[in-house]
Amino acid sequence: MNLLQCFREFISKEDLFSPKDTLLLAVSGGIDSVVLCELCEQAGYHFIIAHCNFQLRGQESERDELFVRGLAEKYKKTILVRKFETAQYAASNKVSIQVAARELRYAWFDEIVNREASDVNRETSDIRHQTSDFQPPTSDLSSHVSRLSSHVLTAHHLDDNIETMLMNFFKGSGIAGIRGMLPKQGKIVRPLLFAKKEAIQQFADVHKLAWVEDSSNQSDKYTRNYFRNQLIPLVKNSYPEATQNLAGNLQRFRDIEVLYHQAIDLHKKKLLQYKGKEVHIPVLKLQKTAPLISVVYEIIKEYNFTPDQSDEVPALLESETGRYIQSATHRIIKNRQWLIIAPVENKEAFNILIEMPGKLEFEMGNLELALVPALQAKIPTTAAMAFLDAGKIKFPLLLRKWKTGDYFYPLGMRKKKKLSRFFIDQKLSKTDKEKVWVLEMDKKIIWIVGHRIDDRFKITDSTKQVLQIKSEAVNI
Repeated sequence: MNLLQCFREFISKEDLFSPKDTLLLAVSGGIDSVVLCELCEQAGYHFIIAHCNFQLRGQESERDELFVRGLAEKYKKTILVRKFETAQYAASNKVSIQVAARELRYAWFDEIVNREASDVNRETSDIRHQTSDFQPPTSDLSSHVSRLSSHVLTAHHLDDNIETMLMNFFKGSGIAGIRGMLPKQGKIVRPLLFAKKEAIQQFADVHKLAWVEDSSNQSDKYTRNYFRNQLIPLVKNSYPEATQNLAGNLQRFRDIEVLYHQAIDLHKKKLLQYKGKEVHIPVLKLQKTAPLISVVYEIIKEYNFTPDQSDEVPALLESETGRYIQSATHRIIKNRQWLIIAPVENKEAFNILIEMPGKLEFEMGNLELALVPALQAKIPTTAAMAFLDAGKIKFPLLLRKWKTGDYFYPLGMRKKKKLSRFFIDQKLSKTDKEKVWVLEMDKKIIWIVGHRIDDRFKITDSTKQVLQIKSEAVNI
């Protein structure tokens, strides 16, 4: 079976795109992307060429750009070119040149495929005026751009995928790493992922295709080149069929990943209870889960925890209430018989001045204050409402988050109690405490919002007017 036929069958089998779609081809000018262009042309697909000039190899980078522009002329296709200050970006963001190039490249592709037809045509028009060798497209881009937004084609092939799998394996990545690249991941499509480098080379030779060589591909200072030029050939000295066997492993790991996530989803369904922004996990159930570390990692990685932190969770299961581990965005807190995954709250103090009755919004929802005659006041049946003796209340009031050292006189008690002690008695978790707001008058707490009023401001037989307060939680 020739490469073109395999190409068509792979696209159909993996359901990569439709023959009616307009495709954005990422073309460097190397043999792989040149063959991808020729295959798409022979298969009759509509496509646009996108070329990234990373300006890292001096005149060689300019040579590559001119070559790809010539390729667009050959196929009479629209070409989009972007020059990047890659080295400057890498230094500013403290990443490697390879990471910088990848981030810049895919950010630009994403920008292209999400824009309107008029914007794409405007960019091609700009290039036409700036570059004398630009050839306008032979067809109206607007007629295809509505379908362009789904597919960016790269020329990654089977050998690339084997290298990726090995690099990820040695880095210690999980199952998603060692199954390598997928034929389709979001908008990125890799229709040559089935093809060996040898087959691509033969196709280029048969069709007398020209391409440019990237001199950096020969340098073993880059990890991928070291694996390609040194490690894999060395392994094949002992295992001549290593490449073929590794290709088979790619498919097996891909299948294993599907089964793995099916199992993980079942564990999550049994373990996780979602309560607003929090995730609650019963300690006893989690302790009986196997394999514990893998299940824990798959749960917590979504909240920016590292693989190493998943090893800390078993100790957290045995710890006292209040212990926690933290990522950049979340904490996992032990609260009695539960682990709670909760966002890290902003610790900045918020003070809201309430000058008169009315309705206001705050971080935890809405608060509505109204003055009503004592005879019309109904005894509250929910902690979300408070009824206070209006004769003892003077505006303005202050709504704020509670802080260490706060105290009040709980309803029904004559002795003051610190809020921290009150929260322990109420068995509030660490995250519950962080959500508590208080209503204050003249530095006296009159209501712990949603929990308890102060005994000094309660309704009595002599109360003539009542301050009725209703709290509606929205984000809890």
